[in-house]
Amino acid sequence: MSHAGKVAFITGGAIGFGYAFAEALGSQGASVVIAEINMEAANAAVARLQSAGIRAIALECDVADDVAVDAAVAKTIAEFGGIDILINNAGLHLTKYNLPFSTLTRAEVRALFDVNVIGIVNCSVSALESMRSRGGGSIINISSMASNMSTSPYGVSKLAVRGLTMAFAKEFADAGIRVNAISPGLMATDSAMADLPPAMIESIINDMQFIHRRGEVEDIVNMMLFLVSDKASFITGETYKVSGGAALVI
Repeated sequence: MSHAGKVAFITGGAIGFGYAFAEALGSQGASVVIAEINMEAANAAVARLQSAGIRAIALECDVADDVAVDAAVAKTIAEFGGIDILINNAGLHLTKYNLPFSTLTRAEVRALFDVNVIGIVNCSVSALESMRSRGGGSIINISSMASNMSTSPYGVSKLAVRGLTMAFAKEFADAGIRVNAISPGLMATDSAMADLPPAMIESIINDMQFIHRRGEVEDIVNMMLFLVSDKASFITGETYKVSGGAALVI
C-alpha cells in the first residue's frame, strides 16, 4: 500500500472531491482526517470510511479561522503523530460568486476570500512544522478553470490559489514539502450539477471542451494521486488543468 503510515489532512472532506480524496488515500493505507465545518456530514463520511477498513477521524475545522485550524492540526498530531499530505479542498463555489464584485455585498466577497484564499494560508502554515518534522510531504490546492477567466470574485479567488501554490512551493521547499494545485473544469459532482443551469453544462461540454464528456471525480482523484506520489517527486509549484481541454488560454 503506497501510502501506508502516512497521514492525510483533507479540508472539506465530507463530500465531493474531498471525500473521494479521503477514500482513495485511505484505500492506499493512509490515515485520514476529515476537517470539516459540517460535523454531521463529516461524521457520516468517517463512518463510511471506517466501514471500508480505513483509519479516519472527523475534526471540526473552519478553515477561515486560524485558531480553529491550529486546534485541528494539533488534534491530528495527537491522534496520528503528524501530517504528511495536506489537501486544501474546502471552498465556496456557488454560482452567485460569479456575479460582479459590485453586485455582491462586501461581506460576501470577504467570506469568499476568507475561505478560498486565507483558508489555504491558515492550513498550510499550520501544518508546516509537522510536515517538516516528518521529513516533508505534499500539499495539494484545489483551484479551478475559472482562474483562467478571472474576472469574477470566484475566478479571482482561484487565481490567488495558483499564486499561493507558487509562493508556498518556494517557501516550503527547504522543509521537503512539494506544493501543487489542480484546476478542475466542469466535473460531475452533485453540487456542480445542482448549481449550474443545464444549458451551461451542455455549452461547456460541447463548445469549450475538446473532450466532449463530463469530467468525473475520478479524473481529479487520479491527478491528486499522481501529485502526492513519488512519481511526481520533481514537481512543485505547478497548477495542472484537468478540464477536457477547456480554459487553455491563460
